[in-house]
Amino acid sequence: MDYKEKYLYWTEDPFFDGDTKKELLAIKDEKEIQERFYKDLEFGTGGLRGIIGAGSNRMNIYTVRRATQGLANYILKKGTQDKGVAIAFDSRHMSPEFSLEAALCLNANGIKTYRFDTLRPTPELSFAVRHLGCTAGIVVTASHNPREYNGYKVYWDDGCQVTYPNDEGIINEVNAIEDYSLPKTMTLEDAVEAGLYNVIGKEIDDIYIETIKKYIIHPEIIEQAAKDLKIVYTPLNGAGRVPVTRVLKELGFTNVYLVEEQAEPDGDFPTIPYPNPEDPKTFTLALELAKKVDADIVMATDPDSDRLGIYCKDKDTGEFVIFNGNMLGTLIGEYIFREKELNKTLPENAAFVTTIVSTNLAKAIAKAHNAACFETLTGFKWICGQIREFEENNNNYKYIYGFEESYGCLIGDYARDKDGVSAVMMLAEIASYCKVRGETLLDELERMYKKYGYYSEELSFIVMPGMDGAEKISALMESIRKEPPTEIGGRKVKVFRDYRAGECLDLATGEKYPTGIPVSNVLYFELDNDSWCCMRPSGTEPKIKFYMGVKADSMEEAKAGSAAINKALMAIVEG
Repeated sequence: MDYKEKYLYWTEDPFFDGDTKKELLAIKDEKEIQERFYKDLEFGTGGLRGIIGAGSNRMNIYTVRRATQGLANYILKKGTQDKGVAIAFDSRHMSPEFSLEAALCLNANGIKTYRFDTLRPTPELSFAVRHLGCTAGIVVTASHNPREYNGYKVYWDDGCQVTYPNDEGIINEVNAIEDYSLPKTMTLEDAVEAGLYNVIGKEIDDIYIETIKKYIIHPEIIEQAAKDLKIVYTPLNGAGRVPVTRVLKELGFTNVYLVEEQAEPDGDFPTIPYPNPEDPKTFTLALELAKKVDADIVMATDPDSDRLGIYCKDKDTGEFVIFNGNMLGTLIGEYIFREKELNKTLPENAAFVTTIVSTNLAKAIAKAHNAACFETLTGFKWICGQIREFEENNNNYKYIYGFEESYGCLIGDYARDKDGVSAVMMLAEIASYCKVRGETLLDELERMYKKYGYYSEELSFIVMPGMDGAEKISALMESIRKEPPTEIGGRKVKVFRDYRAGECLDLATGEKYPTGIPVSNVLYFELDNDSWCCMRPSGTEPKIKFYMGVKADSMEEAKAGSAAINKALMAIVEG
């Protein structure tokens, strides 16, 4: 069916409810109708993400049921239905409703579900899948996207977002469902009576919090500083408030100040249009409170609490300084590997895992502490997939820590997704370590740069919404793939990596060799002087992203270098 036929089907078929039809019939803009129906909302390798509303290209109960029926069909074919599925949701509009629809669809297929009683962080869902021994997990969230979005992420039995071959198998099952009336459902009452629908909550919370607290390295330092360190925290109207404030309180931190306007769950995100801790505007209210209480650090988790952003007060100027994801990720990594090495708890086969678009500083840190460093594709599921590979290979390497530049990290292997709750905990420990020395996180960061060199990274992007935007992004990638530049920002391209082709090209010798990691639509350029840049379409938003990094003898020089590369990339894109 074309988009007009789909529109008529949704507005005329008695299967669809009255509110859905009313919303669709009120649309007068033909372009809007086309956007809602020109395709089915794509179930990608991580699940669904889209604007909430009626239509086949929107997040609604019908697209959620279709996705869940596909998941159910795959589970039934695998024969693992008796293990059940854990389900969580965040504070976004329709998150409770979508999570309940998912549970009842699974229940109607004879699959047990374990649904959290209220909103929970995504990393706790990952933890719960492993703790309960489930075959899969679902979390309803759109992470840090704008308020009009929601999403649906699928996890497998290892607690990691689905990867090959399970992702492909689920996608095939979802795509095979063309009739939206086919997915099964049942009433909540019947599901409870049949023993298929189960509620989980505090019992998982308690075990999750106790587990992450075991990763504290120096409880004695926290005890020294906890009553003096001042922390401002905002959950950005999401799922982080309860677990974050709980773990900080249990560790003894008494000066924790909540941003009240952003403390309660609210899918409207009334004080911020874009609840993303990567965006400095997100911290406006938190910084106002920080100045008022003279805080040491300011921290924010996104709505599903898997990402963390921070500011630190400069003790010399009194101003608050933002840390980007690479600064945050390497600061935590250096502390963990250094302190574990000093107290002789770092195993000989220790592994540090990061992504191809994150800072090269990770490699230097790993080398200094005699640890192996592994790079993966962008997306935390690939970092966690590396953990699984370590385990399947008889623990040739032991995962200690991993991070990605987009403000996500995982300390230890208790879960298989990035965790903003444990990241807050670890940052509080590092801030305590600095506090007892009369220093700040900025001093710790400077000490790291003096040891390894000054690294500067930049991320830029171009938004290209809608079906026209997707076509433009595809055309741009293809044109660069066919004729890659030989110089970018005054730096020669040494090696061109095309991750979709799985091939690296040495421009000096003409030698070709495999990338060594899975296929992905990413173009990467190794440049002179340990510099690099790459580009890739976002997997969750209508944009193309550009990453770049430079190492230098000073931060000023490094920033100038990364800015030059960024300018050159924009010139290439503009033609």
